[in-house]
Amino acid sequence: MTEVTTPTVVLVHGAFADAGSWAAVTERLVAAGVPVRAIANPLRGVAVDAAYVAGVINQIPGPVLAVGHSYGGAIITNAVPQTTNVVGLVYVAAFAPDEGEALADIVAGSKDSVLTSAVQPSQYPTGGGESATELIIDPARFRAVFTADLPQLQSDVLGLSQRPIAAAAFEEKNGPAAWRSDLPVWAAVGTADLAAGSDVVRTMAQRAGADITEIEGSHVIMISQPDAVTRVIRGALASLI
Repeated sequence: MTEVTTPTVVLVHGAFADAGSWAAVTERLVAAGVPVRAIANPLRGVAVDAAYVAGVINQIPGPVLAVGHSYGGAIITNAVPQTTNVVGLVYVAAFAPDEGEALADIVAGSKDSVLTSAVQPSQYPTGGGESATELIIDPARFRAVFTADLPQLQSDVLGLSQRPIAAAAFEEKNGPAAWRSDLPVWAAVGTADLAAGSDVVRTMAQRAGADITEIEGSHVIMISQPDAVTRVIRGALASLI
């Protein structure tokens, strides 16, 4: 069997989204002949989501470059220590929490983020007759908070097809951070990110020792600026091969 040496790019989406949020970047990587997987993130909690993503990554032959957007950054941070084949990390408008930190506290510390004031809670069944709280962004505020540099109609479609995230995911303490290992780290920071908050995204990337690229755009730079985000990913790959 031929040994797999070119890293597979694994794209992990964030809250209020699905793997389709990576479609434009996936298209560009496929066109360039880069092996890629855009995988489902359950959005039920940091530990359970990280375990799921780690399980997927561990079944991919050969090396993997783990890429996370938004909450997906927290998930690769927690998942990668549970893997054996990840060779690098890329954070795209993403959280890169340290062990013991909670995303709610990080967002609360941002001067740029307006996310907290825009979320709407609802209940979902957890089994056995019990329920828990999940969150979406108020669709009427979705563009202002999340997708300011997308056309209104495109933003409206995304806002009306959100995947809710369990509220507990924002309160859960994060585990050991992958970026504290010897893995190389890259980050793309949206300069007008009002969801995660450009300020805290930038600070976390600096703390992680990331090679940082600032991209003019909202929280969804992988949709609004796919060429720029793809260049960051391909630059990371070039450093690894």
